[in-house]
Amino acid sequence: QVQLVESGGGLVQAGGSLRLSCAASISISYTAMGWYRQAPGKQRELAAAISSVGITDYADSVKGRFTISRDNAKNTVYLQMNSLKPEDTAVYYCTAGHFISSWYTWGQGTQVTVSS
Repeated sequence: QVQLVESGGGLVQAGGSLRLSCAASISISYTAMGWYRQAPGKQRELAAAISSVGITDYADSVKGRFTISRDNAKNTVYLQMNSLKPEDTAVYYCTAGHFISSWYTWGQGTQVTVSS
């Protein structure tokens, strides 16, 4: 079945940048893709999402700093994270669905830690 594998997480200082990648085992040409994040003691939230035709959606907390993109030829979705803040620290999960909010598969997650 379809598998999603995240990579690119790590430790970065506040103000720095990271780019997360999510590689899918099958074509993502007709799927919406998203990045969720969950910090300790907090609810999971949708940080960014992109539809099959490239329409994007962002949480207010990351607008202007994060950019989600997709490369259908590589079956990969990316999350470029700039101007990182300590409150961005979380496990980031890649997800896929028929439409944004109709997610049906998840990756294992990648840890992002932002130091002050």
